[in-house]
Amino acid sequence: MNQKERVALSSVFASGGLTLAKGVVGLASGSLAILSEAAHSLIDFLATVMTYFAVRISGKPADEEHHYGHGKVESVSALAETALLFLLSAVVIWEATKRLLGSAGHVVEATLAAFAVIVVSIVVDFFRARLLYRVAGETASEALEADALHFGSDMWSSIAVLIGLAAVALGFHWADSAAAIVVAIFVCVAGWRLGKRTIDTLTDTAPAGAAERIRAIARSTPGGVVAVERVRVRPAGHVVFVDLAVAVSRTLPLDRVAALRERLAGAIRAELPRAEVTVTIEPRALDDETVLERVMVIARNRGLAVHHVTVHAIGGRLSVSLDLEVDGKYALGEAHRIASDLEAAIGEELGPEVEVETHIEPLQAQDLSGHEAPPARVTTVQAALTEIARELGTIRDVHDVRVRETSEGEIVNFHCQVDPALTVHDVHEKVDEIERELRRRSPSIKRVIGHAEPAR
Repeated sequence: MNQKERVALSSVFASGGLTLAKGVVGLASGSLAILSEAAHSLIDFLATVMTYFAVRISGKPADEEHHYGHGKVESVSALAETALLFLLSAVVIWEATKRLLGSAGHVVEATLAAFAVIVVSIVVDFFRARLLYRVAGETASEALEADALHFGSDMWSSIAVLIGLAAVALGFHWADSAAAIVVAIFVCVAGWRLGKRTIDTLTDTAPAGAAERIRAIARSTPGGVVAVERVRVRPAGHVVFVDLAVAVSRTLPLDRVAALRERLAGAIRAELPRAEVTVTIEPRALDDETVLERVMVIARNRGLAVHHVTVHAIGGRLSVSLDLEVDGKYALGEAHRIASDLEAAIGEELGPEVEVETHIEPLQAQDLSGHEAPPARVTTVQAALTEIARELGTIRDVHDVRVRETSEGEIVNFHCQVDPALTVHDVHEKVDEIERELRRRSPSIKRVIGHAEPAR
């Protein structure tokens, strides 16, 4: 049994004991105020029984029929308690008014037992209300908060009855009926507060200020949010469900999108610890996207590898050229279809006047199994690389040479040093020359990857 259930069950026994004591003393003394208090406590007893079962059901996890859990069972219970409170108030006010306006008086005895039971009731109500408010705050339980309102209103209405009994003892017999009306007013106030809060929950009214706080969190979270599209917040028992939709640049890589989603959810949970957060990220084309970014987005969305994208404006006409990598085992007809579809998509994005040229080349082999070449083979390849670098100039200090033998052929990796003042373009051209010459001299080499470092 969890904390909520234990507190709810103890409230059942407390309200049951108070109901019995007030009923006996009220009948014995003839006090309408005490009888109305007994009726109030009876309603509280029924409410606490409902609360106990409500908190047990609301604690169940979500299932196939209740996707958002069972939290609103507490709200339904609280609404039923509200209806009982107003019904009780109407009956008490009606009877008290009849006694005040009636020609015949109603004998009320302000006995010691009457005073004792009311004082005990005040003490019990005070401590029960404190405990229930504390646990309700810790667990965000509407049903326990409803119980706390009941016991709190009991305490204040009991104080009114106590004053009425004192007045009766002093000879003011009408004070009992007046105290009963005061009790009914306290009950109505408690019912109004509870009913408004419960109806807000059942109608999915967002907690005050929650949407604004979440928007502020989304705007201040780093990672690329360009707009907050939608914020929806709905309470259900102790859980607050948050549905947040934000827009980001469509050029944002998927790993950064995933990281942004986690940051947003974490920041919201830090602000609302009991929140269950759903973050939807919508890609948006921004006005400052370059043509290169737009082409790369199109290729990425189609799962295609492109590089060497070149954009020119020739005679007022936009020209785009690129290298497209496809599986080398494809027939040319299939590869050409993929390239044509990509060109059509780029034309649709950039306009029908754009000129698109695609160079098709085989996709580099992936996940090749192999093993390290013998040391003698590595020495031979390093000697060849050093000789080629010396002949071509610019490249020097070839080192860290690795040769791997695979089913597709040999793969060579090497490092070298160049003048740090050279441009990337010049260095790339020189390294490419070495790679091409090495493959010409040794046809068994499938691929060569050179890594240039600035000379020290």
